[in-house]
Amino acid sequence: MDETITTVISGGASGGHGGGPVDTGPRRTFRPAPGNDPVGPRRRMSGATADDTFNLTGALGAALAVATLLFGWFTPMTGAVGWAIVTYLLFVVIYALLVALRATGQEVADRVMTALLYSAASILIAALVFVVCFAVFRGLPALVNLNSFVQTMESAGPLEPLSVGGIAHAIVGTLIQISIALSITVPLGIATAVFMNEIGGRFARFVRTISDAMTALPSIVAGLFVYSAVIQLVTHERSGFAASLAITVMMLPIVIRASDVVLRLVPGNLREASYALGSSRWRTVWHVVLPTARSGLVTAVILGTARGIGETSPVLLTSGVTAVMNVNPFSGPMISLPLQVFDFVKSPEPNMIARGFGAAATLLLLVLLLFAIARVIGGRGPGQLSPRQRRARSAQSAADLERIENRHRVAAETLPNDPTPPKDQP
Repeated sequence: MDETITTVISGGASGGHGGGPVDTGPRRTFRPAPGNDPVGPRRRMSGATADDTFNLTGALGAALAVATLLFGWFTPMTGAVGWAIVTYLLFVVIYALLVALRATGQEVADRVMTALLYSAASILIAALVFVVCFAVFRGLPALVNLNSFVQTMESAGPLEPLSVGGIAHAIVGTLIQISIALSITVPLGIATAVFMNEIGGRFARFVRTISDAMTALPSIVAGLFVYSAVIQLVTHERSGFAASLAITVMMLPIVIRASDVVLRLVPGNLREASYALGSSRWRTVWHVVLPTARSGLVTAVILGTARGIGETSPVLLTSGVTAVMNVNPFSGPMISLPLQVFDFVKSPEPNMIARGFGAAATLLLLVLLLFAIARVIGGRGPGQLSPRQRRARSAQSAADLERIENRHRVAAETLPNDPTPPKDQP
């Protein structure tokens, strides 16, 4: 690689416009000798090398063999769970020994921690896939019938076949209850987080302490609170609105805490730049802080929705159980999908249990759909442009370039007659 290094030896002179120092010393050029390239071999920052592959496969094979020998020949240990745990521990130990043969202690620790983190992620994904697949598999006899999504259980009993009845009333009830809960939780939770970060003070510290304590609130306590404060004193009947209030009590501390963490991550220099331009505090929050933390706030709402949409204990005390469609959240019982699952699986009939697993699978699919919609609404993070926005920026840049070139062309044509160039037109 031909590389030239030029240095300037300062002569100590100063001068020039503004009185700044000017280097007037001689310039010397150094060229590295051929074959003595100071740049070493390029390091591979990603991907697995042949040594990594050999260490992983060798450690895994040795761990399987040793664990099988221990459980089948040398020790009285039995059980698939114990065999899996011993295999994993042996894999970690053997992998560390293999890496230590050609690496330093720091690299050994890095490789072992990487293997542990990948293992934890794999176990988490495997557990999630197992739960989803198990619910879908057990509920497949009910899911294949279209009536499960368009009919109610008004005319279906425990002994009816799966071709009769459905969970349409539970789906509608879940959507209505979670919509009411989100309409209360999202503005109140984000406003509380903004207050704690942008206003501060003693009362803000008190609110943060209460919200942190409420994150560990048992769900049955929230249901009892709404039951005693709303149903017993005000409405005197179970309803979808009471269930929404109970869900709100469970969702609110999650949204507040997650939004608080996200707003703390907004760089302070963005606020200072907004204040320096003369913006008020609330305009800074509305036009700078919240747009910057938009993707994180969407994640906070998703976490709160995941906590509230699957609650059974609060709605068991507040919504009531019904087999008919009810779209009025302020009058009469309104069942939701978690409560419908609980009601189905209590029955000893196989068809009712299949309906329960079908309702559970429907709840999982509904949660995934809501998460996808939230991600679309939340959009991308700050600085990340969509393809349409990039095309618009490119078109605007091209228009600006054409305008500047026209300006200079007109200035060059009119310069002999008029020394003052025309002003730039917006």
